[in-house]
Amino acid sequence: MPRFPSNPDLRLPIANVLRGGSAHATLAQALAGLSFAIAGKKAPRTPYTCWQLLEHLRLAQQDILEFSRDPAWQSPEFPAGYWPPTPAPPSAAALTRSKKAATADLDAMVALVLDPARDLLAPLPHAPDKTLLREALVLADHNAYHLGQLVLVRKLLGAWKD
Repeated sequence: MPRFPSNPDLRLPIANVLRGGSAHATLAQALAGLSFAIAGKKAPRTPYTCWQLLEHLRLAQQDILEFSRDPAWQSPEFPAGYWPPTPAPPSAAALTRSKKAATADLDAMVALVLDPARDLLAPLPHAPDKTLLREALVLADHNAYHLGQLVLVRKLLGAWKD
């Protein structure tokens, strides 16, 4: 595989893709106003609740982040470790914690990408077939997909302001 120098001009566009907002809702927009009362409701003919989508996004994002920065990280069992056990949050506090954790982990991944000490294209020490760039793009892609689902479920439930 050809190697290219880690270009600092690449960092900001990748961070912007992670943050979203150009082609889809940002994490903050998708979560704004998501109430405990709505989070566990299932829209007709949809497979997931907002809580399930948020927790899945959070759990997968945490796994990608920790895998990217901690060689000792152990990923959860797939698929059970990537989805919440219930369709509704156990409490309003759990919903709030999940929103805050998802936001904090996204911010942490953006910080990794923006860190000039990290080579975006260097193989990860514990996964020589993977790079920080790859993990950032996987995370951006995964988040965009599930944020779209979250917005759609909120629209179907009448809990989204266009």
